[in-house]
Amino acid sequence: MQTDALLDRFLALLAPLAPAAVWAHGSLAGGDYREGRSDLDLVAVLGGPLRPRTVWRLALLHAGLRTAPLAGRLHCTYLTPATAAGAERRHLTWAHEELLTRPVTPVTRRELHAFGRVLHGAPPAALLPPVPDEELARFVVRDQRDFWRPAVDRPHLWRQDIWVDLGLLTFARATVTLREGRLITKREALGELLRLQAPGEVVEDVRRRRYERPAPAGEEWTARRGELTRAYLGPAIDTLVASYA
Repeated sequence: MQTDALLDRFLALLAPLAPAAVWAHGSLAGGDYREGRSDLDLVAVLGGPLRPRTVWRLALLHAGLRTAPLAGRLHCTYLTPATAAGAERRHLTWAHEELLTRPVTPVTRRELHAFGRVLHGAPPAALLPPVPDEELARFVVRDQRDFWRPAVDRPHLWRQDIWVDLGLLTFARATVTLREGRLITKREALGELLRLQAPGEVVEDVRRRRYERPAPAGEEWTARRGELTRAYLGPAIDTLVASYA
């Protein structure tokens, strides 16, 4: 698989920096990975402070992978033992073919503890503090209320596949996490959406694009799909937040 070749090459290039651990989360760890469609979501723990020279070496490492198959989907966040605690802290991250900073959210941390895939070194439990249920629930509610609900009121976003897919799947996964305290895969989320009475034709559209190779959607369906999604998600998110805030 191209995925395995890319991961092997990445780990070999990272080895001179002596990482204490490298973990996969998301679909790659959860058993719902689709090569060429899913992202490769990684977290690496390096031994010491991320000084400017280390940041430069990481930038060169990722730049050297640019032409490798699937490299554009490889995202890696870099922690150190001293910075691993605290879900609000922002960490150096390579994503979308650039260096930026972002947090390792409570959802990602819970994923790592629940089913994180160890690619190198120590397991997550050895280096990453656990996430209390209350912290996870607060984050999920805040994410739905402060990020996804305002986004519903921006119609142009919902003409894009990524917003329809992630908006619906994240809502379903948030619902199960708040209701049952567990994380589910994107495949499980599709079934949950039907139980939550999401528009069936939109759920089927998401499923086909994730697991099949349908023809590109026309402008009319793209516009209608976006409106159906917005009409569903707005009230659904309001109800969820009111129930668990």
